[in-house]
Amino acid sequence: MQLRLLRHATTVLDYAGKKLLVDPILNPAGARPPLPTKTRGRDQRNPLVELPVSEAELHTILSSLDGILVTHLHKDHFDEAAARLLPKDLPLLCQPEDEPKLKEMGFTALLPIGQSIDWRGIRLTRPNCHHGGILVRRKMGPVSGFVLAAPGEPTLYIAADTVWYGHVRKALTRFKPEVTVVNAGAAQLSKGRSITMNARDIAKVCRCAPWTKVVAVHMEAINHCLLSREELLGFAVQKRLNVRVPMDGEAVEL
Repeated sequence: MQLRLLRHATTVLDYAGKKLLVDPILNPAGARPPLPTKTRGRDQRNPLVELPVSEAELHTILSSLDGILVTHLHKDHFDEAAARLLPKDLPLLCQPEDEPKLKEMGFTALLPIGQSIDWRGIRLTRPNCHHGGILVRRKMGPVSGFVLAAPGEPTLYIAADTVWYGHVRKALTRFKPEVTVVNAGAAQLSKGRSITMNARDIAKVCRCAPWTKVVAVHMEAINHCLLSREELLGFAVQKRLNVRVPMDGEAVEL
């Protein structure tokens, strides 16, 4: 199993002999306006950085895919460039709530996951996750985490855009994933608390499931993500947490 971070939450996942692109944002740097955040000096256009691959390498990656996995349709997880560049007949695994919009975009091989699905030797299960409390959920809409399992492979939990709360604990204790990918960054909008994991949330993941290897992504690419890699790595060293924090373009062998 290999996970290669491209940028933000966009990863290329080699799992059970299949290659999946997770949460693709493929726009060039500065293509979209900043997201609202109450932190001053965070008004840069998004994405903040370019993809760490050339146009030719991106074409090679896209042409080698077996499928796409989308946790939700916020623009920092599935953007206009992804809708334009990805093959419309490529299998696209998603939450049921996003199926109508993806159909409108022209995708023809949609595989909405209610509770679980078997796809090409991989069992995908969709545990609950939320950006935050009830008011935040109503405002921001649905988002889904996914657990992947296959014979001979480590169980992988993609927690997606969520903070630490009871359903994350339930997913960790139920599925006992060997690898957990968390969306860090402590993303914050103009009001309210973080809508993705901060350092303390990640520490709770590590303490709840000390057997899991945590890979933290979702940092330093969108203006409302306030937690940097350096800050998270320093916190992880101080608290002795088993956390990998890959750079853009870095592949993590698991």
